[in-house]
Amino acid sequence: MQLNIENLRRHYASLSDEALREIDRSQLVEAARACYDRELAQRDPLKVVRGALLHQPEEEEASEAACVCAFAVFPGKNSAADAENARIILENAGIACYIELHPIDPDPTPPPQSEYGVIVPSGLNLRATSVLDQEIFNEQTEADWRTHFENLPDEELFEKKESLLGGILDRVARISRAYDEEVARRTNGA
Repeated sequence: MQLNIENLRRHYASLSDEALREIDRSQLVEAARACYDRELAQRDPLKVVRGALLHQPEEEEASEAACVCAFAVFPGKNSAADAENARIILENAGIACYIELHPIDPDPTPPPQSEYGVIVPSGLNLRATSVLDQEIFNEQTEADWRTHFENLPDEELFEKKESLLGGILDRVARISRAYDEEVARRTNGA
């Protein structure tokens, strides 16, 4: 059976808020899920998607929150599952979080039309980013760098480690220095 996306969008748009929320999102195919999510985001961009449950964060919770990563919604990409995986990883690390679906530029070329943001309390932003880097993003970064190194001619590969990795090494040195200085300040001040 062929899915008519435009008819599905019109159908979701015609539903009341209550009827739209009664739809079991987990039972939808990816294309229908994207239409469903888009309709929810258009009605209220602050709606929170957590699995198939929707809730509005408390005003204070939303104002003290930070987005640590976002997954753009593209046809054929399971962005909701990626965001849910990040949420599970953070919660397993003891970091409270939720997923927020919100629209982005209404007419980008090519789409995405919306994205899932993984939201944490702002005071846990750096810790959450570090956890997600270790558990999700560093593996892809390593693969990207491997591909890059494989494609470099010998003369560039052998002479450019510092120029290629200088920014990353500088970041590590600066974060380490800031950490060590704060530990020293607290140890000496106590």
